[in-house]
Amino acid sequence: MDVPVSFASAEFTVKGSRFLGEIFPIASQTTVREKLKAQKAKYADATHVVHAFICGKQAEVMGMSDDGEPGGTAGRPVLDVLKGRGVTNILLTVTRWFGGTLLGTGGLVHAYGDAAKLVLDKAQFEPLIEKSAFSLACDYADYQIVRHLFESQTLYDASENFGEKVTITGKIAATDFDAFAQVIFEKTNGRVSVSL
Repeated sequence: MDVPVSFASAEFTVKGSRFLGEIFPIASQTTVREKLKAQKAKYADATHVVHAFICGKQAEVMGMSDDGEPGGTAGRPVLDVLKGRGVTNILLTVTRWFGGTLLGTGGLVHAYGDAAKLVLDKAQFEPLIEKSAFSLACDYADYQIVRHLFESQTLYDASENFGEKVTITGKIAATDFDAFAQVIFEKTNGRVSVSL
């Protein structure tokens, strides 16, 4: 199961109608509602803002909306594309500006499905890994030791703040946390502790 790394977008035109597909990483169904409200406000001039989402460790929560398109012609094709890619923690919206020519039900299914495929092809994904947030503070003398140890780890969203001490925060795979904390404690002779 993969999750999106960041926002992605792609657009194309079919018989004058413009379709804009956008991907958002999400953490929960609550995030979906907030993001949809923002999308509808942002694209107030659009005819439809169709969406589908999947979230949860086992992709157990799913939802979709045709947003006024004929039933089953918009949200369902987008959700089917998402399910076919084996992804989770993702919201995919397809915004349509009507171009004056009706596409028919088959044309709508193809257009929304193609918009979903196009933006998924542009997006970057990583495997779904349960992560633990960590933080530590060290003296400048221990910073080089800690920094060297970081190079042998896969960290996510790591940031460093240089003040009176160096404060480092980030995330690491939950399965690696204990060993990570132990090696930093040992290599700094107990001067640096990693906390969750």
